[in-house]
Amino acid sequence: MTAAPTPDQPSATNTPQPVPLPAAAAGAGDGPAPGPAAPGDTPAVLARGLTKVYGSGEAAVHALRGVDVAFARAHFTAIMGPSGSGKSTLLNLLAGLDSATSGSIALGGKDLPNLSDKDLTVLRRTQVGFVFQAFNLLPMFTAEQNIRLPLDLAGQPVDQAWWDSVISTLAIGDRLSHRPAEMSGGQQQRVAIARAVITRPDVIFADEPTGNLDTRTGVEVLAFLRRCVRELGQTVVMVTHDPAAAAHAERVVLLADGLVAGEILHPTPESVLAGLDALRTVA
Repeated sequence: MTAAPTPDQPSATNTPQPVPLPAAAAGAGDGPAPGPAAPGDTPAVLARGLTKVYGSGEAAVHALRGVDVAFARAHFTAIMGPSGSGKSTLLNLLAGLDSATSGSIALGGKDLPNLSDKDLTVLRRTQVGFVFQAFNLLPMFTAEQNIRLPLDLAGQPVDQAWWDSVISTLAIGDRLSHRPAEMSGGQQQRVAIARAVITRPDVIFADEPTGNLDTRTGVEVLAFLRRCVRELGQTVVMVTHDPAAAAHAERVVLLADGLVAGEILHPTPESVLAGLDALRTVA
């Protein structure tokens, strides 16, 4: 996505100084407290000592090396970092789509690693919305059927006013009868976003949600996510590579080499770029 206009932001910006975190804590209750959790008294999502290792022995890849991070309720946070820093891995773990090697994750007051497969499925269905980078639409379903799928699985009725708002904002009303193969990448992404938010989940996780959209549609999608935060009290956690997209968030968490390396409050494209440049300088 090309650089996009950003919403009004406070004039103050913060350029982070990347700092290494302590080694992964031995237990969920050990180690320093993760980042800020305001607004709200209890984080919507909390990770402590989170590690993820793929493979073993000399071939082992340490994607996350002991991440401590909190995401406030009714808050929009972007996650950024160099390629291979662990951004998508962290997002998948927080959403319960993958299991950690060690550490703890609390979402909605529930400890994900201790949930049964059934309870984890119910949590993902009722409390989590996920926008996949690869869309993950069912090819045999129409756009409308893909969007309605989470509601059907949860046995929830359609809130017609919310449905109309989502469909109108994402400009997919003329594509509801089309299957994924009959839509462009951008249209598929908008359908995927609609599917993620249609149940009004507590937390929306988005992996590069504007990556396949033109500038105008990307700005509309980001404004829509901000509306979910402001009007519905939802929490949005978004991975992005685009400083302009990240500037729509209230906070940017920077990852480097599988660790949280810093954060930026009230980000602007300039402060985000400065933070990323600082990471490269340290590396």
